[in-house]
Amino acid sequence: MAIQLFQNQKIQNLKIKRLGINGEGVSNYKGMTIFVEGALPKEVVDVQIKTVSKRFGFATVLKMKKASKDRVQPFCHLYERCGGCQIQHLSYPAQLEFKKDLLHQALVKFKPKGYETYKLLDTLGMGNPLHYRNKAQFQFGKGKGSVVAGLYAMNSHQLIDLSNCPVQEKSTQQVANTVKEVLNKFGASIYDERRNKGLFKRMMIRVGVMTGEVQLVLITRTNEFPKKEEIISEIKRIHPEIKSIMQNIQPKVSSEIFGEKTILLSGKRAIVERLEELSFDLSARAFFQLNPAQTKILYEEARRAIQVDAEDTLVDAYCGVGTIGLSLAKQVKKILGMDITPQAIEDALVNAKNLGVENTEYVVGKAEEVLPRWVRSGEKITGIIVDPPRTGLDEALIRTILTIQPEKFVYISCNVSTLARDLVEIAKVYDVEYMQSVDMFPHTARCEVVVKLIKRRG
Repeated sequence: MAIQLFQNQKIQNLKIKRLGINGEGVSNYKGMTIFVEGALPKEVVDVQIKTVSKRFGFATVLKMKKASKDRVQPFCHLYERCGGCQIQHLSYPAQLEFKKDLLHQALVKFKPKGYETYKLLDTLGMGNPLHYRNKAQFQFGKGKGSVVAGLYAMNSHQLIDLSNCPVQEKSTQQVANTVKEVLNKFGASIYDERRNKGLFKRMMIRVGVMTGEVQLVLITRTNEFPKKEEIISEIKRIHPEIKSIMQNIQPKVSSEIFGEKTILLSGKRAIVERLEELSFDLSARAFFQLNPAQTKILYEEARRAIQVDAEDTLVDAYCGVGTIGLSLAKQVKKILGMDITPQAIEDALVNAKNLGVENTEYVVGKAEEVLPRWVRSGEKITGIIVDPPRTGLDEALIRTILTIQPEKFVYISCNVSTLARDLVEIAKVYDVEYMQSVDMFPHTARCEVVVKLIKRRG
């Protein structure tokens, strides 16, 4: 059937087969894959096609004919508008099954060696999957004469004002609400993206859940900050738990959150967070997992998978502030860590010093460049943990790992698609012993996975 015949077509009694990588229902109709926003597996729906390409159609539900037993009422009234969560309408046990299935779908697509026999363990979920995010990054805007802040609706630049987000830590939301009120009170200039005018673009708020310390970063278009003393004083008066207030200057018309320059306005450069028995300094741009409760489980699984001993020299690639490596440092001979963010490495060095750990080396740089340098310098690397961004591993890093072939190898992934892609090469040398999904982001279509890899013999 010609593509134009699908446009705006209404389809009756469409059966949904599974959920796709963005949490949308997936079906087939006359040889075309149809993605249906908000539909669930085993549901029967009437839909209308909105957009089409050569192989795909995107549709909205007109009428629910048969609902899934796993369908629930979303708990957030902004759920359908916000787009921050994609699967609130799916029961939590079914969400955990879906995240395991996401991993399976990715493996079937990329087909790394032996994928049919990979051991996929059940997803480890949360007892209470609410108020888990320890960091908020909200965009500023103007709404009916007052300052608003929140997230853009999915696939748009329509700003949704958030004042009671049920997946944010309550303290981050409370601070965000105060900042909006204070900026409004003092007539602050709010950035207009279309005109590239105005000052305040975004805010980032992070809480140390175990310490109660809060950090606020105000992201502005220029160095200007009219009524700075009054605004900072008012925010601190309402929230004495804020221990660090920073200004970051981001002059670009860009989706990049931060610019290069950060100024300390009040308090200290970093807040402190505790994870298990360890304490960590977290500066404004340092990476730290967004769900502290599940981070503890994630790192437990990583340590279980790597199984270090006292003679190991372990590489912590994409190390951030050093959390994974430092949790293992007292059990190994040496920890080598690298990250491209200078502030993260500064934090890692401070964290190692504060913990009294002396068998670590942390450097700024790309993993694919630093790891070969360490090998050439004579480091006898026996194990590696990689925890890359959603883009996955660089091809040069994969080649280096497969050249040095450390005995112990654990891959922590936040994107099942790039994980499965990377395993195509990795599985030529390593066998997958098991894959453990951990639900770091309940009510979203994101899935975190710990992969234990064993070097193949012979």
